[in-house]
Amino acid sequence: MKDTTLDQNEVALTERLLQIAKMELREDKCTRDQCLEQFRNWLAKNEDVQNVRIDDNFLLRFLRAKKFSVPMAEQTLLKFLNLRRSFPHLSTNLDILDASLNDVITSGYIFASPKRDRNGRRVVIINAHHFNAKQYTAVEQAKAHFLTYECLMEDPHTQVTGIVHIGDCSGVTAAHVTNWNPTEFARVFRWGEQSLPLRHKQIHLINVPSTLKWALDFLKNRVNPKIGSRINVFTNHKEMQKTIDNECLPLEMGGTMPQKEMIELWMQELQKKRDLIVRLDEMRLVTDRGIQRRSSYNNEKSSQQPTFVSQIESIEGSFRKLEFD
Repeated sequence: MKDTTLDQNEVALTERLLQIAKMELREDKCTRDQCLEQFRNWLAKNEDVQNVRIDDNFLLRFLRAKKFSVPMAEQTLLKFLNLRRSFPHLSTNLDILDASLNDVITSGYIFASPKRDRNGRRVVIINAHHFNAKQYTAVEQAKAHFLTYECLMEDPHTQVTGIVHIGDCSGVTAAHVTNWNPTEFARVFRWGEQSLPLRHKQIHLINVPSTLKWALDFLKNRVNPKIGSRINVFTNHKEMQKTIDNECLPLEMGGTMPQKEMIELWMQELQKKRDLIVRLDEMRLVTDRGIQRRSSYNNEKSSQQPTFVSQIESIEGSFRKLEFD
């Protein structure tokens, strides 16, 4: 096991955040200290993992995501490591200095607003039309997402309050969909939901093409029902602004700060966390024998029901036939 040089004062929470953590996560000093000790003891005895960080901030991302259920936090950590081991080309080498990854981020495809909403949550902006699906593949796209989430998970404030997603689907083309291998997409989509210790509070989508809405309905039915209930679809920015604090949005979406400035601040944040994120690759899962698996995803109700992968393949096949403006 390995500790990091993080100053423990960096993971301290304000009084307001402590109140939120107590109310929503059952977190207090006694619970936090006891659970951290149990978590570290389990890691010290676990021969299935190597070089796992044991600093408070890293372990608390899992404990807070699972409301201080140590067994559930342990399982999420194992799944987190297994995700990185199973899809290293998508979830490792998340270096903001990498030219391709840097270009995808600076283009404005995905970034976190520097402004938190009224509930203290970070807002992640995703602009599909800023991702060049002809120049980059699913690898760069996935890495941009994993890098964003890794940076946010390092923040104790965000661990407590969670994140809000805003996705602008305008400009989506067939290339955006067919860039993905359907089998790999299905696995990453499913595993990511179970493995990343993030509190997804709201997901707002705007400008969803009619050709994408049936695919969206399909995906909503495959995620955790709690997350599915938090997905909202709006027809335009003005409609969405009734739900989202305007100051969290870039100027181009009805906010006050130009998107370019938001991206510059986000790049500074990524660069500040670069070393921590890059060193995550030192952690290893030796074997996945300790992971408790579901018998099958949602226990497919009938042998006649198409599998998740086959349905994704159907979506991909349909999009190959579509023409986008």
